[in-house]
Amino acid sequence: MNRELLPCRRRHASLASLGVVALLASAPAHASMFSGDTLDAVANGIAWVVLCIVPIIAITVFWIVHVMPEKIAHKRHHPQVDAIHTLCLLSLVFGGLLWPIAWLWAYTKPTSYRLAYGTDKHEAYHLEMADRARAGTLSAAELAHLRDELDAMQRRGALPPALKSLRQQLDALPPMSTQAAAASA
Repeated sequence: MNRELLPCRRRHASLASLGVVALLASAPAHASMFSGDTLDAVANGIAWVVLCIVPIIAITVFWIVHVMPEKIAHKRHHPQVDAIHTLCLLSLVFGGLLWPIAWLWAYTKPTSYRLAYGTDKHEAYHLEMADRARAGTLSAAELAHLRDELDAMQRRGALPPALKSLRQQLDALPPMSTQAAAASA
């Protein structure tokens, strides 16, 4: 029985002696490549960076991330962009707890809003499209769609005063020429 354990003991003994030799042969460890006053100056510099610059960067990133749902809602012409903006500001106050809700809200399509008001776009979208129509960069199909959408909103009785005057301005626009229609197609 001792003969069976003999190779195992030799292997453990050789590993232990190899470990002791490795510990004795290692060089002393140094905490830094600097020493003395240089080490103090480098440590002071790192401390100032950590205390001054890192919080500024962290606050900026926090702000950018929490305003992002508002930017997304504005880009997608979400009709409730003002409410999403308010939720983003509240999220800043509450430490980011409301931010995921604002993010999800910015990406949703408010179907009940369309049923109630006749559109799923923010008022600014219609004003931007009207500016494009005045500039002549809006195609005939887009112009007809804009007029139809404004008419549907007016039938529901939910057309704000700015959009009422916009609808009248669209009626006053001259019809698109064949050159402009061909260019936009």
